[in-house]
Amino acid sequence: MKLLEGERALVTGCAGGIGRGIARALMAEGAKVLGSDIVAPPAEDGIDFIAGDLSRRDGWRMLLDGAVARLGSISLFVHAASPRRLEADTPLSVSEESWDAMTGINLRSGFFLAREVGRHMIEHKAPGRILLITSQHRETPRNLPHYSASKAGMTMVMKELARVLAPNGIRVNAIAPDAIPGGGFVAGNLGELVAQIPLGRAGTPDDIAQVAIAILSERFGRYVVGTTVEVDGGLGLMSWIPAKA
Repeated sequence: MKLLEGERALVTGCAGGIGRGIARALMAEGAKVLGSDIVAPPAEDGIDFIAGDLSRRDGWRMLLDGAVARLGSISLFVHAASPRRLEADTPLSVSEESWDAMTGINLRSGFFLAREVGRHMIEHKAPGRILLITSQHRETPRNLPHYSASKAGMTMVMKELARVLAPNGIRVNAIAPDAIPGGGFVAGNLGELVAQIPLGRAGTPDDIAQVAIAILSERFGRYVVGTTVEVDGGLGLMSWIPAKA
């Protein structure tokens, strides 16, 4: 039997990168997956899709209502949506618009979606799992203050929700990736970055997806609650980004 047979999953940020990789892996393990993003994922992936603009203040509510209508119930939720990071958005230059877009999608929509999915699971008396994709830079500077701050906030949101939802059999966790080209991350000099990774290569969306499957499954992750799993090839051990204005 597949690890997630019969599960119903909502995955944000599914058009590319980590979100797309997780959506495909969930499907491979038997879950019915509804992916969401501003644009649709590649048709060949076969991901059932619902459009959602999480930068809007009411975007998360519209997405959740549509997802429940399509899926009937949600037993797995993965929040992987995040705006593309622009290297020009340094601490002394990031605009209010960029700040609002980043924190609105990562933190505001991430929190309200996760909370309301948790309430939905309680109402249906169904143990479920929630997974937030944060970052190594929840703890270390990234020259992108809105990105790092939003990911740090997501980490605390994960812990707060994990404490109140666990008594209902709902497990909330996070994955903190790094150096996963594609999606929102664009490496300026990939060779220079890879040279700093102890494992000797950049990560792939599938590297993250396989850990997500383990955490979300009841076979491997059934006692994992309120935890952030780092999946970074060892890059978190290094300090490779110099400060700049």
